[in-house]
Amino acid sequence: MAGKNGDGFSEVAEEGPSGILNKMFPKMITQSAAKDWINRRRAQIRPWKNFVDQRRFSRPPNFGELCKRVTRNIEHFQSNYIFIFLGLILYCIITSPMLLIALAVFFGGCYIVYLRTLQSKMVLFGRELSTANQYGLAGAVSFPFFWLAGAGAAVFWVIGATLVVIGSHASFHAIEGDFEELQMEPV
Repeated sequence: MAGKNGDGFSEVAEEGPSGILNKMFPKMITQSAAKDWINRRRAQIRPWKNFVDQRRFSRPPNFGELCKRVTRNIEHFQSNYIFIFLGLILYCIITSPMLLIALAVFFGGCYIVYLRTLQSKMVLFGRELSTANQYGLAGAVSFPFFWLAGAGAAVFWVIGATLVVIGSHASFHAIEGDFEELQMEPV
């Protein structure tokens, strides 16, 4: 019942081949909720032509203007910034073969756990493992691969690159339109 009223965290798994991820990770956001979120983000993307228009870039005259630009641009270009972040993640994954291998090991382990839970319960040292324990074991097995691939460095690179790109754009891109609000006079 919770899945029908739009609850994104329902435990109801979709049936059919498209619902395999929901069956593997039942407590995560449903596939339909994720698609709805992505479609909303895509609908809210500002035109890329305006986003990269070089004529709109200028140095802010003072710190107050800088803060105002950052706040307004982050609100205005939020969807564009999200897709830049996702693009940097994709770039990082594609350019690191070891990270690709580590991700393949992790998702392969999760798929094996999914297939094993369909057949029978997994028993380790005479103790029956729950599905959550099995996924934890898959993560533990793939951890050395992530460590060797430098996944920690990749995460911090993506965060740093995102902050630099988005921060630079938000700081130097002039605010679109004239907004009416309280104006402060210099003292």
